[in-house]
Amino acid sequence: MGNILGTLSAALWGAPLLLALFGTHLFLTVRLSGIQRYTAKAIRFSVTKEKGATGEISPFSALTTALAATLGTGNIVGVATAVAAGGPGAVFWMWISGVLGMSTKYTESLLSVKYRVKTKNGYCGGPMYVMEKALHARPLGCVFALFTALAALGVGASVQSNSISALFKDTFHISPIISGLVVAFLAGSVLLGGIKSISKVCTLIIPIAGALYIFSNLFILFIGWKTIPASIALIFHDAFSGHAAVGGFTGAAMKEAIRFGISRGLFSNEAGLGSSPIVDAAAQCRTPVRQALIASTGVFWDTVVLAALTGLMLVNSGLWCKGLNGGALTSAVFASIPICGPAMLAISLFTFAFATCIGWSYYAEKAVEYLWGTRAIRPYQYLYVLAIFLGGILSVKSVWDFSDIANALMTIPNLATILVLNGVAVRETLKERRHGILARK
Repeated sequence: MGNILGTLSAALWGAPLLLALFGTHLFLTVRLSGIQRYTAKAIRFSVTKEKGATGEISPFSALTTALAATLGTGNIVGVATAVAAGGPGAVFWMWISGVLGMSTKYTESLLSVKYRVKTKNGYCGGPMYVMEKALHARPLGCVFALFTALAALGVGASVQSNSISALFKDTFHISPIISGLVVAFLAGSVLLGGIKSISKVCTLIIPIAGALYIFSNLFILFIGWKTIPASIALIFHDAFSGHAAVGGFTGAAMKEAIRFGISRGLFSNEAGLGSSPIVDAAAQCRTPVRQALIASTGVFWDTVVLAALTGLMLVNSGLWCKGLNGGALTSAVFASIPICGPAMLAISLFTFAFATCIGWSYYAEKAVEYLWGTRAIRPYQYLYVLAIFLGGILSVKSVWDFSDIANALMTIPNLATILVLNGVAVRETLKERRHGILARK
């Protein structure tokens, strides 16, 4: 089964999908005249209330919930697996995919807010509703929703608990069964409270966890500051040439650097995946553009800042060429912090991964509700909690391969929808540039 998953993952994440994803990022950046230039304004929007806005949760809560679903093992373990498999050049392609991917996240979030619907249970939205209302293609929306529910069992549940249990076993010698049970119990306690409970927890822990993790990265970089220029040069060089075998590193071609950089970049920031627009649709806002701008900052913080910082830290350590992979590589690097290094990593990973578990549960519940109604949510929640527990005791490679497959199957219909409806995003943006929030004051 592991071999089958690995083969299918490699096939799906081949050149066609990578070109489609990267090409969409680039195309939308051009079509929207570089929407990334409004990043500073978008950050201000994320922490200010808008008068007359309608929705269930504040824009900041929506952003932190979306960040909770992305600031997980993609930033800690995912970056390490990208560097271990694709070499230092993977960091460059991950960063580029983040910068350009902000335009894709902006577009998919704008469409989800524009075509959201209000039900007796609150606001509902996401790519499945866009496909149904804008494209009149409910079957396609059902396909996307089904892939979302399946992907959540991997990227949202199994991968996170797998990374937690592996790290806790290596650091504190705690049995994976115990780790899986604890994470499953804590996540289940929160997700049963719905979006308001989830957003409240995420708003509390994400800023603290992010600050702690950034401080840890900067401290490790400070220790090895003399080699930082050489590491940056190595990242840029290997992005276009690949890396020959050295030490325990098997060597990576340029295509591997691109493949793992872009695929792990997607796993980290989810731009083009269509997941975070589901929670953006519940945010309080008067115009789709404002919330879309706020959503795009999630990619900025997740990949342009945190994932790039992690990648530089890993490359600069020199340990990536020792044959270490995933959590083992990250643990070895954090061990360079005297006394508290492993504990700081364990706290950061646990917090991020736990937040991802509860953030992705909301995406999955909305997908299940779209497919089968509210009565199907509770049975799915039990299945989701079970997946969290099982993820702690499964093979790490199998879990990651399953997540890559599910991500690819979500990405394909979502990218097609974005490209077909890109004109809608352009018109909405131009309207705000003339008379709205993007107009020059």
